[in-house]
Amino acid sequence: MLLTHTVKWCPLHQVRAEDVPGEIRRWLLAPGSLTRLLQLASGGNFQVCLLNQGWRAPLPDEARLLSIREKRFAVVRQVQLLCNGIPWVYARTVIPRATLVGRQRRFIRLGDRPLGAVLFADPSMQRDEVQIARLEPEMKLHQLASADLVEMPPETIWGRRSIFRLSGRPLLVSEFFLPAIGKCPEKRPTDVY
Repeated sequence: MLLTHTVKWCPLHQVRAEDVPGEIRRWLLAPGSLTRLLQLASGGNFQVCLLNQGWRAPLPDEARLLSIREKRFAVVRQVQLLCNGIPWVYARTVIPRATLVGRQRRFIRLGDRPLGAVLFADPSMQRDEVQIARLEPEMKLHQLASADLVEMPPETIWGRRSIFRLSGRPLLVSEFFLPAIGKCPEKRPTDVY
């Protein structure tokens, strides 16, 4: 299968709630820290599984969004967020070289610690508008998100992304919701605030 890098990202305010499956909608549209919501939903049985992290070329649309010039590398971090030992989310973070100065160098050494805990604890953090996308099997991001799943990859994977700025320096966080998250009890993530 020929994979495409093209993903149609849509601003959150343009997404009609009825277009998103109900079991994913509550996660996709939830404000705040996804890490915190997953910790609560899993009863504290939450962990980060680091798939890989290193200097590599971002995907073309990631590079454009972060104003990274062609053929330039950034730190790309890929993790699964597990609840009760089961992958619920595939997360991908792209950190431009220019962001990794001062306190932001800590992102290189996160290991299996949750990025969300660091981002939302930083008083300088600002979050740009959330964008939503639907991934299909022919998309490179679909392949990345489902590569480490034990079960058959889902036909569709929904995700969201946004740029976070720490002291004005950007990094891109993309979160893709895997099939197991739809089996989470109906406790609404937005009810925990």
